[in-house]
Amino acid sequence: MTSEITLAFAHPFERSEATAAPGPLDRISLRDHIVTVDIGAFQKERGAPQRICFNVVVEVQPLSGPIDDDVDRILSYDRVTEAIAKALADERLNLLETLAERVAERILREPQAMRAFVRIEKLDRGPGALGVEIVRARGQVLPVRAAVEKARHPELVYLSNAAIASPYLKGWIDQLETLGRPLIFCVGAPDGLAPQTGHRMAQRRIDLLAIEQNAWVLASKDNRCVVVATRTELDWAMKNGQSSVWAPSKIVLDAVDGPSAQPRDAVALAAWFAATFDAEEMLVIGADLPREASVALRAASADVAVL
Repeated sequence: MTSEITLAFAHPFERSEATAAPGPLDRISLRDHIVTVDIGAFQKERGAPQRICFNVVVEVQPLSGPIDDDVDRILSYDRVTEAIAKALADERLNLLETLAERVAERILREPQAMRAFVRIEKLDRGPGALGVEIVRARGQVLPVRAAVEKARHPELVYLSNAAIASPYLKGWIDQLETLGRPLIFCVGAPDGLAPQTGHRMAQRRIDLLAIEQNAWVLASKDNRCVVVATRTELDWAMKNGQSSVWAPSKIVLDAVDGPSAQPRDAVALAAWFAATFDAEEMLVIGADLPREASVALRAASADVAVL
């Protein structure tokens, strides 16, 4: 039992050695790699960057021929640090467990990588280090990001309040479905003034929630429109042909590189969201176009039956 406890708290390198399968494997390791990042599920952790420490060990298949001192023939340490940097850049995360999974997933895309040991610890949350450690083998992890890249590009559509209330709404959705692409609808806040607080962050959340209320109004108009709040839900919807209505709070608040547009500038905010899909354009029905947007915009009237 003592040896098991010792091994549980040992460096991932020692765990790799102790649990290795028969046959030779090489190992590369990254020790005590510290980055400062905004992460955590508690409200007090938002906007309060903290240090997290990575220790990573990757078991790799030995090369069959000579290396010839060629860096392109090996799994470089840079690939490990890039996996960490890209996982952190995707979006703000609440859980170290999610971050560890994404780092392991990226590492195991490398053709030589066989197993990845990933330990991540928060250094500023208490008197000691608080963390998580996972081990994943090739074939164990779902290639989420790769699957997303293969998903069809969606059709982004912004609907004004007049468009939501229009008798043509169901007909527009019928027309858009003939394009054969996943549909994602974006809306603004309902008519009327949301509660005003004078507090910038609180007001931003209130305004985002107002948009989400209107998303549910749209969903009530047509059963094909399903309100979604996360990229995971959106990715699933796009792969399964479901029309979605964007509830923006989580994606906006969790964005590493967040939008400059405020919730009251709903078309510009939706255009920022469309740009995260590398959309070529967004259709805007019944609303004025902003002077600047993150993606090309095409306007349509809320008073016509055919788009």
